[in-house]
Amino acid sequence: MSECRAPTLESGLTRLDEMLREYDCDSDNLVAILQRTQELFGYLPEEALTHIAAATGCPASAVFGVSTFYSQFRTTPVGKYLILLCKGTACYVSGVNPIESALQNYLGVPDGGTTEDGLFTLENVACIGCCCLAPAMMINGRTYGHLTPNYAVSVLKELRAREETP
Repeated sequence: MSECRAPTLESGLTRLDEMLREYDCDSDNLVAILQRTQELFGYLPEEALTHIAAATGCPASAVFGVSTFYSQFRTTPVGKYLILLCKGTACYVSGVNPIESALQNYLGVPDGGTTEDGLFTLENVACIGCCCLAPAMMINGRTYGHLTPNYAVSVLKELRAREETP
């Protein structure tokens, strides 16, 4: 997810219609449509899922079912900064649990939570593919490795300070 804000629902649905035309409103492309919709909004709003169902002729229950079955899809908004904390084997044995605790304490949210100001979402993931950097996290596509609890929190403090600077 980029650092740009998602479109409004109204303008997003207009862009969603354009994208659906690329797929000929074909329900066989449902996963790809949902992936592109999530790229557009940052998550899958209920209104977009209903819109997709109507446009593709796919039952709404099927669209909602796919959106909740696959872990890649989010049905709630995420923060401006999506923190993916690696909980894979290499990160686990390298000590990711104290880092997770430090991040949760700093942010005041559990795994999957978003801060009240909407700035950060913390999400544990199975692996980010950076085992040589363990323990590691990824924030909006940028990887931070060889983490310690203090270093991980300092990264977030720096991002927060950037937001508060005019």
